[in-house]
Amino acid sequence: MSETIRVWDPLVRIFHWSLATCFAVAWISAENWDSLHEKTGYVALALVVFRLLWGLIGPRYARFTQFVRPPRDVLAYLRAILSGREKRYVGHNPAGGAMILLLLGLMAATGATGWLYSTPSYHDWHWIKEVHEFLANGLMACVVLHVGGVVLASLRHHENLARSMINGRKRPPEPGDIG
Repeated sequence: MSETIRVWDPLVRIFHWSLATCFAVAWISAENWDSLHEKTGYVALALVVFRLLWGLIGPRYARFTQFVRPPRDVLAYLRAILSGREKRYVGHNPAGGAMILLLLGLMAATGATGWLYSTPSYHDWHWIKEVHEFLANGLMACVVLHVGGVVLASLRHHENLARSMINGRKRPPEPGDIG
């Protein structure tokens, strides 16, 4: 087995798969199991709060300062993907970092509108439910893009990124990679 380094700490990995599970359960239970849908939504909101905190105080690759890049860097990275010249990042690449922010924001907004609609004061405000559903659909579209990006990066850089989110390990930086 080739040498690997620890990149994703256990809390990032547990967060990732827990949030993915919550979203899947909430999506599936949306029409038929209100109690399960609400409970998984609340857990998802709690997970987002945890990730925001962990992005400030967690280890190197968990921190927002490591992967949040300005829009010009994200656009440059996306252009590099189209030309097949994107660099390999040991942590999140600029597109992945932008996607994390988008997914966290959409998850928070979806959870907040779901909570708001479930309160007696706003239950009759049907536009809130429409916004909640719109956000959930947007979140699903972003999840599909996220998975597509993981598959593309895995193929292009010859490493299984899904496995690294399970075991926390990736190959070390090579010349030209960004650590």
